[in-house]
Amino acid sequence: MKPGNTIILIAVLLVACNTDKGGADAYGNFEAVETLVSAKGAGELLRFDVEEGMTLNAGAQVGVIDTTLLSLQAKEIAANREAIASQNRNVAAQIAVQDARMADLLREQQRLKNMFADHAATRKQLDDMASQVAVLKKQTAAIETQHPGISAQIRALDAKEAQVRKQIEDLHIVNPIHGTVLAKLAEAHELAAPGKALYRIADMDTLELRAYISGAQLVDVKVGAAVEVGIDDGSKGVVRLPGRVSWVSSETEFTPKTIQTREERVDMVYAFKVRVPNANGALKSGMPGEVYLNTAKQ
Repeated sequence: MKPGNTIILIAVLLVACNTDKGGADAYGNFEAVETLVSAKGAGELLRFDVEEGMTLNAGAQVGVIDTTLLSLQAKEIAANREAIASQNRNVAAQIAVQDARMADLLREQQRLKNMFADHAATRKQLDDMASQVAVLKKQTAAIETQHPGISAQIRALDAKEAQVRKQIEDLHIVNPIHGTVLAKLAEAHELAAPGKALYRIADMDTLELRAYISGAQLVDVKVGAAVEVGIDDGSKGVVRLPGRVSWVSSETEFTPKTIQTREERVDMVYAFKVRVPNANGALKSGMPGEVYLNTAKQ
C-alpha cells in the first residue's frame, strides 16, 4: 500500500473511532527496532553462520573475514620488537659492567685517600684516580642515553601491534544485540568491505506499535501511561495485550499529507508509540494493531 493510501486509511479509522465509542482509540502498525550489522574490514568472508529467522545472542561470533595478511604483519612487528629489545638488554649489560668498574674505582679512590692522609700516596695519584672516575661516569652516561631511544622504538612497535591486533579483532564478526535475523545480505566466501551490510537483526521480544491520534485525544496519551493494544487473532477476534506509551510526537501531521486545502488541513493527527512485550512471538513487524486508551484514563 502506498504511504498516501495508508494515511487516508488512518484518517478514516480515526473518524470511525470518534463515532464508535466502543471501538479502538487509535490504529497503526507494529515496528521492530532493526540493527544493520556491517563488516568492519576487507577480505574474503571465510565463515558466516547466519540464517534468516535464527535467534542470536549478543556477543556471539557469527563469522570471520580472512586475517592472514594481518596475522603476518603482527608476527613481523613482534620479531622487530624482539630484535630491538635484545639491543636494550645489551645496553643494560654494558651498564652493568660499567657499574662494576665504577665500584672498583671508588674503592681504589677511597684507599688512595686514606693513604694520602697517612702520607703514603701522592696528590698526583689521587688526582689521576679522580680523573678515571670522571671518565667512567661520562662513558656510563653515554651508554645510558641509548635507553630512551630503544624504549621509544619498543613503545612505537607496541602501539603498531595493538593496532593490527584490533584490525584482526574487527575481522571477527560479533553479533551486537540479542535478536532474530530478519535478512541475510551476504554469503560465505564473498568479498567483504568496510561498511558492507551483512545482515539485519531485531529484538523481537518487545515491539512498538506506531499509531496516530487526533488532537482532542492527545490529553489522554502520556509517555509511560499504561494502555491496551488489540491484534486480530483469527477466529478469536481481537485479542488485547498490555502496553505502555514510549513516545509521543511533538509535531502534528496532516491527513492526508498530499492534500493542502484549508478544509483538509484542519484534520491533524499526532504520532505516538506503544511498547508491547512479545513473549509468545505473536507480534510481527508490520502487523496492524489498535490502541485502547481506557487504561490510561484509570
